[in-house]
Parts: sequence; structure tokens; C-alpha cells
Amino acid sequence: MTVLPSFSDIEKAHVRIRPYIHQTPVLSSQSINEIVGANLFFKCENLQKVGAFKFRGACNSVFSLTDEEAQNGVCTHSSGNHAAALALAARMRGIPAYIVMPENAPEIKKIAVAGYGAQITFCTPTLEARESTLKKVAEETGATEIHPYNYFNVICGQGTAAKELIEEIGQLDIVMAPVGGGGLLSGTALTTKALLPNTQVIAAEPAGADDAFRSFYSKTLQPSVAPKTIADGLLTSLGSLTFPIILNNVNQIVTVSEESIVAAMRMIWERMKIIIEPSSAVPLAAILENKVDVKGKKVGIILSGGNVDLGKLPF
Repeated sequence: MTVLPSFSDIEKAHVRIRPYIHQTPVLSSQSINEIVGANLFFKCENLQKVGAFKFRGACNSVFSLTDEEAQNGVCTHSSGNHAAALALAARMRGIPAYIVMPENAPEIKKIAVAGYGAQITFCTPTLEARESTLKKVAEETGATEIHPYNYFNVICGQGTAAKELIEEIGQLDIVMAPVGGGGLLSGTALTTKALLPNTQVIAAEPAGADDAFRSFYSKTLQPSVAPKTIADGLLTSLGSLTFPIILNNVNQIVTVSEESIVAAMRMIWERMKIIIEPSSAVPLAAILENKVDVKGKKVGIILSGGNVDLGKLPF
């Protein structure tokens, strides 16, 4: 029987990680509010350590390990933010981190992971290669595998971002997050439904990587096959833990075009003067496309991260 996290697990996670994480600011933009006819509150996880919400879940996972479990370190496969987050959390606890990365991972992310002191093993960019390489690394090192999203303590850590948002802003009509593997969304949904039971939880996903959308409405887990989107943080499929949480706690999933993602990303850069990556822009893109009715409402949006390759800007 699979045990799913509850809000009390998220509360415990928050106590555990509070000494290590940034309590990120909640920002709003009068000009964006006027454009969309709503009050939007952006939880700026682009200003979190390692530049993404992923540090919350990685930190909770690393600091939840017993001394015995932790002594051989931690390992994962990740092309980006989770790799950097796990590497930093492991360094803070003084244990090794072993990261399997696809050869084609963004250069900025390779540099970040190495900079946090992790040992990187590169592999060909297929899920099969990532998983088989990780299995080998785990066997050789005895490290504990921390999955990027389908992992109890990762989900609990990610849920703390919405907890801070709601504690700061109070009543919200809608809370939005992007969805890839569903770690952020499932944690956000658990927190929101516990603190604000009548608030709608709405996820947004690129139309070119719409496996969560298809899974949610068919009620069967659909894999992500050859996704094509600029939002490189949202390429993965939902997992055995994240999918049931999302089915039970999320009200709606909508999809958006690549053009809208770029337009939303640019709008936040220009109007709010903060750097976000394409994945972060997906919820605002859904609002700009009128996929979500926000007129006159208070809407919380988790800005998931800000790790963007400045040499490859889409505008």
C-alpha cells in the first residue's frame, strides 16, 4: 500500500528546512494585474537557493535521512534544477552527491551542479540510459536515491512554497503552478486544499508536453513521449505518488502554446524586472490565453525557477 504525503508531513518538512531555505518574496505587478483584470501574487521561487523551488524538496529529503542512511551520500538523475538542489543540500549536510546527467543538459546547469561539489556521471539523453546509469552508480556507492519528484519527502518539501504564499497573502480564489513530473503541483495542491479548502488549484502545461493534461482527464497515467517545448523543466511524466495526489486535489489542468509561454516570460522580465525560466511562465501564459477565468479574482502563482541560459533567450 503506497503511503501518500499529507499536509501534516508538509508542516514537518517546513520546520525541518526553514533554517536552510530562503523564504522567498511574494511579488505583484500593477501593470500585469491591469492587463489580466485580476490580482496576481507571484511566489518567487526563482529567488530560492539554486534558483528554483527544487531546493525545498531536495533539502527536506537530505535532512530527513538518518545518519546511517546519509553516510554513503545521495544520488539522482536530473538534467537540471533537482541536480543542483540535491548537490547543495548534500554539501550543507556534509555528505557526497552523485548525479547522473544527460550529455545534452544545459551548460549552465552542468556548471552549477559541479560548482556545488557533486560527482557527475554523464550518459546518453534517454530515460533508459539515465536509469541504468543511476542504478550502477547507486550500487557502486551505496548512495540513497532521491527521485526528482516521485518521492515522499520531495513532495513534502515542495508543498512548503504554497504554505508560505498562503500564510503571507491569506485568502486566494485560485492557486496555480506549472506541472511536469508533478512534485511541485502535488505539494501545492495538498497545502492549498488543507489551508483553503474552497480555493481552486489549477495547473498549466505546455501543449507540446501535455501528458499530465491527458492523464488527468483520462484518469489513467499517460507517459510523456517525445515532448517538444521551450519549458525544459516540464518534460517528465507524472509518477505513482504525484498522479493520485493530483487526481484527488487538483481542479483543472490546462495547456498553453509555445508563443504564449514566451510572451508570458517576456512580460514578467519586462514588467517585474525578475528573471524566470520558461517553465515558470506557463501559468501566466494560461491566463493570457484565457484558459483560466481570473477576472476580479485573487490568484497565487508559484514561479518555479529562474535558471535560464542567457545565451539562448527566446526573445
